Amino acid sequence: MSTPKVFESEYRFCLLLWAHEPVKSMEMVRLCKEQLGWSKATTYTVIKRLGERGILKNEDAVVTALVSKEEVQAAEIDELVEKTFEGSLPAFVAAFTRQKRLSPKDAAEIRKMLDEYGEG
Repeated sequence: MSTPKVFESEYRFCLLLWAHEPVKSMEMVRLCKEQLGWSKATTYTVIKRLGERGILKNEDAVVTALVSKEEVQAAEIDELVEKTFEGSLPAFVAAFTRQKRLSPKDAAEIRKMLDEYGEG
């Protein structure tokens, strides 16, 4: 099953959820008001919409995620690489490294990940 699309404002909501889950829906209302400036109605609309798309569940007024932060991030990267770089991961990495200086530590971490990926 593919990870459902999570849009930007929904992602900000999910960041709060992942940090506090399981969380009562009224607590999510409070968190969203404090950190996102949302009304109670907006929060409940987002909870309902994300529930319908299989991203979270709201059971007995307790909200929990059905997809992880890592799954959502991976799906976003996959979509970006597919749409912007015609599916070419090397083209994505080349564009990324042209725009952002990698520290020696970051470069070493990336090399290690690639080496481990190649082994397994």
